[in-house]
Amino acid sequence: AQMSQDFELYQPQDKVSVMVGKTLTLHCTVSGTSEPGPVKWLKGWGSDNKTVYEDTGSYPRVTRAVNASNTDFTIHIRNFQPEDVGTYYCVKFQMLLSGGIEVFRRGSGTEVSVHEAAVVPGMVAAAVVLCFLLLLGLFVALYLYRRKRQGGVGSPCPSGLAAMGSFPPTPLQCCAGTPSEVLDSGSSHLPSQQSSKEENDIHYADLQPLPTAPRRGRSLGTTGTEYASLRVAAK
Repeated sequence: AQMSQDFELYQPQDKVSVMVGKTLTLHCTVSGTSEPGPVKWLKGWGSDNKTVYEDTGSYPRVTRAVNASNTDFTIHIRNFQPEDVGTYYCVKFQMLLSGGIEVFRRGSGTEVSVHEAAVVPGMVAAAVVLCFLLLLGLFVALYLYRRKRQGGVGSPCPSGLAAMGSFPPTPLQCCAGTPSEVLDSGSSHLPSQQSSKEENDIHYADLQPLPTAPRRGRSLGTTGTEYASLRVAAK
């Protein structure tokens, strides 16, 4: 009993908050001498406590920070979940003559809770900039759409009259069909002065005698004749 009077168990953490999915570290150290017996980590205290870690057990998510140490019993709990919330105790046990164990020392306990991830100011700024860009793109698209609709209301080319030489102005038919159709429709409005001029001209033909060629049923003494035709258009 005297050799265990200088034994100390130190559990420094009072409260710890950890994010879900992260690793929780619980610190516990001992000093001095004591009766033989294991050191365990328990969740809760009393009859409903649960063993979180001991050297002789198998705990996949829990590992010791310093393996095989007789003074440092700090542990790491990976992938912390909401159901892991509770108060954790570092407990030193001593062996009994009957073969059982009893509590020799225990720490003050560490209350563990979970907290949500804090919103990073940079993420807020990025969200604001993204919203601004979306609104700007919407306004630009709306402006282009309205401009396109306004441009399609009127005719893209002006209508009017075109003077062709000395003839009276002829209305232009813009964008009313193919170029050939436009020219045909425009030519129908031209006066028929050229045709009248051609009718007043005298057409004649001076036919030269063709070389004689023997033909059946024609006398040899017949020679080619020269003739002219005149046509005067009535005025």
